[in-house]
Amino acid sequence: MANNALINKIKAKAENNPDEYEDFELAIDDVSKELLNAAQSVCCSLDIPLTYEIKEISGENGLKKNLLLFDKKKYARKAAALNDSGVVFGFVMDYCEKNGDSLRSFRDRLDFALSLYPNHIFFPQLEKGTGAPKPTGTTNSIDAQTARDLAFAASVFYTYGRAVPWFLSVIKALKMSSTAFLADFAEWQRVDNCDFSRFDAAGAEHEEIEKMQLVFLKQKFEEKHKEPIFPAVEDIVRLNGAFSRTVSDDEERIIETTYNPDDLLSPEAFDLARFVESSVMQSCQVAIFAGEDGPDYKIL
Repeated sequence: MANNALINKIKAKAENNPDEYEDFELAIDDVSKELLNAAQSVCCSLDIPLTYEIKEISGENGLKKNLLLFDKKKYARKAAALNDSGVVFGFVMDYCEKNGDSLRSFRDRLDFALSLYPNHIFFPQLEKGTGAPKPTGTTNSIDAQTARDLAFAASVFYTYGRAVPWFLSVIKALKMSSTAFLADFAEWQRVDNCDFSRFDAAGAEHEEIEKMQLVFLKQKFEEKHKEPIFPAVEDIVRLNGAFSRTVSDDEERIIETTYNPDDLLSPEAFDLARFVESSVMQSCQVAIFAGEDGPDYKIL
């Protein structure tokens, strides 16, 4: 019933105001071929809670322990269908909120969620007070605050930083997990006075966050002794950032790249280390503009 009601709501939007952006929240089970067909005709985002269950089981010596369960295969299958359809979607997540959840479990869920290419991840707890949940039987106050800072780092770098097109290729080049990378970014935010209590991510201009991303990425590639890869990373971040801002304001932008944008935007650029080894640097001046089917570019 929920699926049918939502499909009808989206169809009504398609008839009345298809170009006005709207968020729709739905359960993962509500993602269907019919719903995706309807959503393709409107400007919207599908926000899907990443839900889980906590089951108490008997461990060694009769001690009870909590087992956190969620259906990874289902989420992966539905996310693949969403990505294939081109419908924008994101996940809604909590952290260390339920007794039985832990910092480690949250990191596992976040790593998994980011591997599915969501457009964004929304953490409702960040909108409430301090954002750090109260300690539970499985989460102490330090872990709760660490989880909060990790969620905020993901919000800034990935969601508000519009990093979905290139995030996984960057952490692949660094040979890091998503949460290890974001944990380092959270520490960088704390040291640089732009952490949860001191930075308004929602109110920041995207270009401001992009500058933060590039400063941090340069530091990480230097730290990992992978400096030769960074020029390609910088090009990809700046190209995609210009694309996203052109969608927002239709203004033409001109940027300079170290590599040919045709190469940077090809599938081969996902493996950045191999791309840099096999590609020739070619300084280009690139105009980013609004095309008929979305943002486009030309080499000047």
